Amino acid sequence: MAWIAGLWLVNTALLIIIAVREVRRPAKALTWISVGLVLPIIGFVCYLFVTNPVKMRRDKLVSSHNSPISLPPEYGHSAFVIARALQPLSVSGLRTGSVQILTNGIETYGKLLQSIQAAQKSIDLEYYIYRNDHIGKRITDVLIDRALSGVNIRFIRDGWGSRSFPKYAVRRMMEAGIECRTIFPLRIPWVLSNLTYRDHCKIVIVDGKEAFMGGINVGDEYTGMKPDVGFWRDTHMRLTGETADDVKAVFEAHWKMASPDMLHSTRKAKFIPESAQLSDDKAIHPFLSGKTERSGYGWEWGSELGTMEGTLMGKASPSKDSHNVYIQIFEGNPGLPTPVIREMHFICLTQATRTIDVTNPYFIPDADIMMAIKTAAARGVRVRLLVPRQVIPKVAGAASRTYYGELVEAGIDVFQYNKGVLHAKVMIIDGEIAEVGSSNYDLRSYRLNYEVCAVMYHSDVARELTEQFERDLAEATPYRLEDHMHRTSSERMLDQAARLLSPLL
Repeated sequence: MAWIAGLWLVNTALLIIIAVREVRRPAKALTWISVGLVLPIIGFVCYLFVTNPVKMRRDKLVSSHNSPISLPPEYGHSAFVIARALQPLSVSGLRTGSVQILTNGIETYGKLLQSIQAAQKSIDLEYYIYRNDHIGKRITDVLIDRALSGVNIRFIRDGWGSRSFPKYAVRRMMEAGIECRTIFPLRIPWVLSNLTYRDHCKIVIVDGKEAFMGGINVGDEYTGMKPDVGFWRDTHMRLTGETADDVKAVFEAHWKMASPDMLHSTRKAKFIPESAQLSDDKAIHPFLSGKTERSGYGWEWGSELGTMEGTLMGKASPSKDSHNVYIQIFEGNPGLPTPVIREMHFICLTQATRTIDVTNPYFIPDADIMMAIKTAAARGVRVRLLVPRQVIPKVAGAASRTYYGELVEAGIDVFQYNKGVLHAKVMIIDGEIAEVGSSNYDLRSYRLNYEVCAVMYHSDVARELTEQFERDLAEATPYRLEDHMHRTSSERMLDQAARLLSPLL
């Protein structure tokens, strides 16, 4: 039995090492200590593999431009305080630019393709998820066409989120002259030491003066018309003006740390759209031909999308107005000791004076963010939180539910969205401050992901986003304290177990 006692002593020592290393993040320490108790020794080895980042640490991102401009006097007190407090956290302080809010995938892809087709010099793309489906192939074909026309194109994808993006598609892009890189590729040594880290950004910069960012990746599900996914509600935006420089600065930093794809082919081939090439079953891409695939969901869904060919070809319907606003851009960077996005959220929540409206699909906050929200309600601020009823993965939804009762007790209105998938990441404060980006309210977004978010100061932008929030509320149900109390014992246990894993979700 001596070996058992020895194993226990060794494992205890290893768990103490975890506790000491993660003393500033007790939730993460508790998670890994629990794993180590269930899986002695093995748990510590897993901890080392997934929490020892390689080539990640980097100084805070600062753009070459750092204008000392400030908000004009007509803005309210909270806007002045928030803008000043966020100045040192932002890429280069307060900038000016034009913003167009996009609230669905079809609208976003239409605008994006229109801008890509009009590009004259450069296109930079960075996506967490980039699929090789109907939408992905359509965008890839247009990118290849522009590359063969002499436009300089760089493409970054996340190794995990875009793991299904095939090598032959990457090869097609590279043969057309597109430079391709991957952040945290699924190969040694990255896969061993950076398994939990993600590049969660969704960025496109066209000619250095026009940028797209928000919550929409590249994939069929974001159109809201994929049968096995259903309706999808998301928020994206198009930025023009000097603020695009800051988004480009974020891309440049990520490009330097990304790993070049190891497909050594730079031959420029004659462009033949993949979607126009006949496969073994003679299927033709519906966006290019108007015809549809006969396999799976392609036949029925392709017919519906075929009616939108004009939009996806860049002939978008009359768009929403653009607003000239003041903007601050923020980059979440796991290589920094200060979680920039978390600090930004905390400052916005604590400085609101009248209203806070938050839409987010993964609400699994830490203690400080919870306290910021609850104390805002205690100050008399009207706080509304909109979350999805159905969350993927389910474990994240279970962890989120553990917070709802506490929030309702604190006087916060919590609503669950019923219409379909809610993926928008938006915060609106006091009717003139709005935040849109890629970040969720969870420890993964705050500590483990590369994220990009924008805080905008303008009443028209806030009003447009509030109107969309109200439309979403019409499809939602209030979460009542009785709902929380009437959960079954098994549901309570599962929810609490999921919350224990929240630092890894």
